[in-house]
Amino acid sequence: MTSPSPPQTYVSSALGWLLAVPALLGTLITLVLPTAQTIWLSFQSGGVLRESAYVGAENYSELLGGSDFWRALGFTLSLTVIPLLVAVVVGPLLALALDRAGTWPRRAGRIVLSLAVVAFSPVAVAGAWLRGLMPHASGLVTLAEGLREPATAPGTLRLIVAAGTFGVVCALAVIAFLPALRGGTPGPATLVVGVLVALSVVAVGLQTFSFGMVLTKGGPQRATETLAGLQYDYAFRLAEFGPGASVAALTGVVLGVLGIVATVVAAASRLSITLTPRTPGPGSPALDGAGAPSPDKAGSPYRTGGGAGIAGGTTGTGGTGGTGVRTPGAGMAVAGVAALVLVTVIAFVLTWPWMDGVLASPATPAGTVSAQVNTWAPAVTGAIVSVGVAYLAALGIGGLRPLGRASEWLLLLFAPWLFVGPGPLAVANWQNIHNLGLIDTFPALIQPLVVSVPALLVLTLLCKGLAERPGGGDFFGRVLLPSLPMAGILTGAVALVNAHDLLWPLLVVQKPDLFTTPVAQVQQLAGYAAPAPDVGAATPLLVVAVTLAALVAAQLLYLDRLAIRTNGSHPRTPAA
Repeated sequence: MTSPSPPQTYVSSALGWLLAVPALLGTLITLVLPTAQTIWLSFQSGGVLRESAYVGAENYSELLGGSDFWRALGFTLSLTVIPLLVAVVVGPLLALALDRAGTWPRRAGRIVLSLAVVAFSPVAVAGAWLRGLMPHASGLVTLAEGLREPATAPGTLRLIVAAGTFGVVCALAVIAFLPALRGGTPGPATLVVGVLVALSVVAVGLQTFSFGMVLTKGGPQRATETLAGLQYDYAFRLAEFGPGASVAALTGVVLGVLGIVATVVAAASRLSITLTPRTPGPGSPALDGAGAPSPDKAGSPYRTGGGAGIAGGTTGTGGTGGTGVRTPGAGMAVAGVAALVLVTVIAFVLTWPWMDGVLASPATPAGTVSAQVNTWAPAVTGAIVSVGVAYLAALGIGGLRPLGRASEWLLLLFAPWLFVGPGPLAVANWQNIHNLGLIDTFPALIQPLVVSVPALLVLTLLCKGLAERPGGGDFFGRVLLPSLPMAGILTGAVALVNAHDLLWPLLVVQKPDLFTTPVAQVQQLAGYAAPAPDVGAATPLLVVAVTLAALVAAQLLYLDRLAIRTNGSHPRTPAA
């Protein structure tokens, strides 16, 4: 049964459109125009060192008629195979085991997996594997020896990427699949989430840059060149913007198709995210997302007084226990804990090269206070702006519903850039920063994206789910307050991604006193007399501790209550 949408008025509809205006303008300025600029540059020759000239489709003819692009595309896609299997096989299986195991195994799993998210830095992980090329290296890290030869380098890099990303991919997949298992129809919701996760993994993999840049720089003999590396070589090593922009445009087309498909899947399935009520204990009323007592009447999906109103009230040997809340059996709890231990052990073994590198990290300029400021201040600033603009639009589109039940289809306006990171727009954005005279300045370190489209999608689906919840309440208490924590969580997530990005700061700063930590690490590794890689610089203990504490709190107090549903189905009450 579908929950009715809140009644629309002219004022609420107008306010919904008004809140979406900043995101629309931000998308036009920082996504649409740079995309058009990239396409225009792809029809030209020349670059920084010589005057540009229009050459039509010549760049595309040479690119598609040669072997470099197809080799880079094939190798880049091959890097996504194992992470994709981890995301759509290991992730949902572990999520299912933790969901059926009960509250404490599920929360323990969330805490353990949080560490993999906050400690992941692509440059640091790749740098740690380079220690396998040093004299007297031993253990798993010696796998890096295979990077020396063209015949073995591609397979070796695939294994290193799979090992280095196993923990974070598994963690993010579990975070995505757990709420789907709480939906009133977990099968369809899990399937839709699986499709979105798979598309996300492929899209992120297509933009892989840091691992290849640090470990092989595309070699030996271009055997490990990725699409992002090929674009970087053309546009910034050879200073040929036309071929570089052509690679960027072709990559952007693929990413745009993936983004549109993902958005259509979410909108067509009527995907939404909501909060399950708090269940403070026997005899206490359940609380909704705003902290008020939830409705407790016959047929309510949030009813806590009996099992009849709960979707999916029993699971195997468990039952509702007479409270309407699913209780796991002992066997399920043991299975969940065993699955978590198994995945944790595998992740520990595969990330040991990084952990061993952190313990052996020397003190270098990559870990100085100035490098940390250069890394985190622009990262946080960019995250606050891009997620803030996305949140306003999500409140308008998902919460106020200016087009009623069809409002989420407005996300199609942003869909082509759902998966687009800094790479495909790097040539155009670098040219704009150069023309503004901002190269080698601190403001240039801020990512040139005013709106985070992934955050817009998630927040819109959340605001939609909150608005459709049964019960009364005004917009402030019903939608805005319960969605604020998610906006904060996504701001932190975007800040982490920005801080660990290598490509953009590598392009816009050359002065050592402006280096971010990833750039300083790469510069250190490029030196002829480079010491052991400073693996720990990217994840200083203070940053890890603060971020981990915040993420654990978010996991336990907020993310653990999320439910993803499709076609208006009601979420079930989580296991006690």
